[in-house]
Amino acid sequence: MPTCYRHPDRESYIRCQRCDRAICPDCMRDAAVGFQCPSCIAEGKKSTRSGRTAYGGLRPGNAGITSMVLIGINAAVWLLVMATGGSASVWIARLSLLPTGRCVPAGQPSQYFPQLHSEAVCTASAAREWIPGVSDGAYWQLLTSAFTHVEIWHIGFNMLALWVLGPQLELAIGRARFVALYLLSGLAGSVLVYWAAPVGGSTLGASGAIFGLMGALLVLAFKVRAQMQPVLTWIGINFLITVVGRGFISWQGHLGGFLGGLLIAAALVYAPRQRRTTWQVAGLTAVGVVLVVATLLRTAALA
Repeated sequence: MPTCYRHPDRESYIRCQRCDRAICPDCMRDAAVGFQCPSCIAEGKKSTRSGRTAYGGLRPGNAGITSMVLIGINAAVWLLVMATGGSASVWIARLSLLPTGRCVPAGQPSQYFPQLHSEAVCTASAAREWIPGVSDGAYWQLLTSAFTHVEIWHIGFNMLALWVLGPQLELAIGRARFVALYLLSGLAGSVLVYWAAPVGGSTLGASGAIFGLMGALLVLAFKVRAQMQPVLTWIGINFLITVVGRGFISWQGHLGGFLGGLLIAAALVYAPRQRRTTWQVAGLTAVGVVLVVATLLRTAALA
């Protein structure tokens, strides 16, 4: 008389479709065909790989979530800026990328004294306040500036581009890799601003990260041999706008983000299949180290 392999005291005439062992009603698990035992179900879960993208990332269930979160962060910072004075908000001075510190009238961060370059001299008067720059140790500005906007058209254009490009890239490379691409591209744009923009200027906006996404899309299109003309046309139009608007558009941030996106995407999509994740992490780490070293060298030069 056959008995359940897990409950020897129970008579059973049903067998597992996978291992052919007898199983009782308590041990029967629905399968695509017939029933399987608990052991085979557990083994099947272990051997089933999670859905992966073509470049090793976990395939996202909803490829728009990450872009929406990034848009939400940008929108929250913009609302904070608007609620605290808009272009005169103290948060503009705190979060924007300032290569060097500046001395401002107390409570009026939108104005400054260009002739006062020393914190000690600036703060000698209670009527003045010192706003630190990256060269003073405010390294957070390299990233916070990429989430800060003032004009509605600026954040609107950047977030629209993120909404269009983000889900496509996240679906292609996976969520974690997409976040790394976005942040490192934004950092690359900020580092070139730190090196090439006037030291007395102030830079903000997510354009560096957006141009990084454009560069990544170009690499992906080249990798899969897709039609390049639409991508090149779109990138060309954006760079044309950058050149025409050089007086108020940071070409340094755009170019730095675009070059960073090219390098980061190349490290992701051209990594060897063997130990792909290790190679990708090494490539992203190398890009990050180069950006950190470049930042430290510029800080030493401005000291």
